[in-house]
Amino acid sequence: MCGIVGFTGSRDQAAPICLDALTKLEYRGYDSAGICVLSGGEFNLIKAQGYVKILAEKTDGGRALPGTTGIGHTRWATHGEPNETNAHPHISSGGLFSIVHNGIIENYAPLREFLISRGYEFTSATDTEVAACMIEFFFRETREEKPNETPEAQVVEAISRAARRMTGSYAFGILYKNCPDRIFAAKRESPLFIGVSPEGQYLTSDIAASLHKTREFITLADHEIALISPEGVKVFSGELDELEKKPETVDWDVEAAEKAGYEHFMIKEIFEQPEAVKKTISGRIKNGRVVLDDLDISEEYLKNISRIYITACGTASYVGVAAKYNIERYCRIPVEVVIASEFRYCEPILDETTLVIAISQSGTTADTIAAVREAKRRGAKVLSIVNVVGSVIATESDWTLLTLAGPEICVASTKAYSTQLAVSYLIALRLAEVRGTISAGEYAAIIADLQRLPEAMKTALALKPELSYLASRYFIANDVYFIGRNIDYAVTLEGSLKLKEISYIHSEAYAAGELKHGPIALIENGTLVVTVAAYAPLAEKTASNAVEVKTRGARILAFTTEKTAAHFKEIADNMIVIPDIHEALLPSLAVVPLQMFAYYVALGRGCEIDKPRNLAKSVTVE
Repeated sequence: MCGIVGFTGSRDQAAPICLDALTKLEYRGYDSAGICVLSGGEFNLIKAQGYVKILAEKTDGGRALPGTTGIGHTRWATHGEPNETNAHPHISSGGLFSIVHNGIIENYAPLREFLISRGYEFTSATDTEVAACMIEFFFRETREEKPNETPEAQVVEAISRAARRMTGSYAFGILYKNCPDRIFAAKRESPLFIGVSPEGQYLTSDIAASLHKTREFITLADHEIALISPEGVKVFSGELDELEKKPETVDWDVEAAEKAGYEHFMIKEIFEQPEAVKKTISGRIKNGRVVLDDLDISEEYLKNISRIYITACGTASYVGVAAKYNIERYCRIPVEVVIASEFRYCEPILDETTLVIAISQSGTTADTIAAVREAKRRGAKVLSIVNVVGSVIATESDWTLLTLAGPEICVASTKAYSTQLAVSYLIALRLAEVRGTISAGEYAAIIADLQRLPEAMKTALALKPELSYLASRYFIANDVYFIGRNIDYAVTLEGSLKLKEISYIHSEAYAAGELKHGPIALIENGTLVVTVAAYAPLAEKTASNAVEVKTRGARILAFTTEKTAAHFKEIADNMIVIPDIHEALLPSLAVVPLQMFAYYVALGRGCEIDKPRNLAKSVTVE
């Protein structure tokens, strides 16, 4: 969702730095952008509807806004239409504060009425302008009550007092017009980081925006308030106690956030998957065993788990579907996959023997955060799978396993999915070993194939020419259906999602056995049915389902393994064959050509692949 940036230094002009950072946050999805620079005791504010490049044109690349302290924002509309008036930054009614905001102030309406009754005026329809005016209101109160305090201390206290009146989520970047080289920051439930360097300090809601400037970052926790100056950073608790917060070094490759010669981030990230998976499993398999040194869970707890819930959104939830098949098969524990937006409303049955596995690339997905909190409220333990150190979900979980995907820029997830799958395999194997529910031979076979998985993924990537050709044949389709059975069904869910996300083709995934219960009515001459049949025990049944739709006019594009290909030689109009691997790991190989097929279909249709319409990378509001 929305992106926050900021910079304060003693020498460098802030606006060009903020613009540069905003371009690195474009992948998150947005509809407007803006910058505010504080110079000479005045706010210089420029906004634009549309892309950051429009904002850059309006500000001459930022050079038209002098000053060494500024904040910027890319907005995804929630309250108020996507236009310049509602774009951030916003300035408070009395002109004292400029603010950028990620999140939602849920009680903004009564707060707005409260402020109007006290003479405040509003120019936008946003909850963010309400937040700016609330801070100004409490600042005026604090200044009257504590006139001898420094302006910085008065602002910090005003932010604290205003925050206590707000419900919902927020990450704020704030300028006060009488503190010329200061940025104030505060957060609750939305991510916020401060990059530290000798040249100045960088405020950002996503580390990738400032990674080319510094590798040292302070992660703000909920309710903390930061005072950021060219000289350094001070952090205060919500009760105004100064805290000791040391920067942590982020070791992501800076070039990982650049295209490196690829036409789009998506295809670059598809090809990065073997290395990302290798990094994720490396060090977690030793002497033929899964060793999760970063997971301090007792064997006694693992043995006593009676039930597992997996909760996530979108792509991550489909990782959960694949994990369900493996955990139930090898660990003999009942698993239920619940979409995070439904989890807290479905009255889940949880107790101290229930493990909830929460999956999120960013670690800031609003619905998944809420699910984690609901799980803990009901007495369950939470294990999270995330890609971001210090994220909200990682912090609030009992245990965390990090994926090592690095920054993923394309809105449509690829390598995050693959690394999450890899972690799910490790969890299943560790559970099965501790509980004694897997034979030594099967365990060894899965471990061996998991270690060769990155190389097998490279073989799947070599199918690029065939997939590009097939996409050129099918990119004009209006409707596409994906079918599969068992763990193949989990893969069809993700394959269908990728296609609809970036190509805007109507696409649905069905368990192949369900065709006769309704979906087959949709099949007509020329309808494309993508059939995933990598799971050998059920490949023959899936082939029978393919015959059912083919006799009704469908065209069959089959994705098989070398072992299952024979079932489709006389059925499929086209066939993609991936290497054989242990059936538990099939999703990791089968998804690769599906991702590439979706990419080349979208390319043929001329779609905005990295930033699909109406979508955002990190959904930080409900």
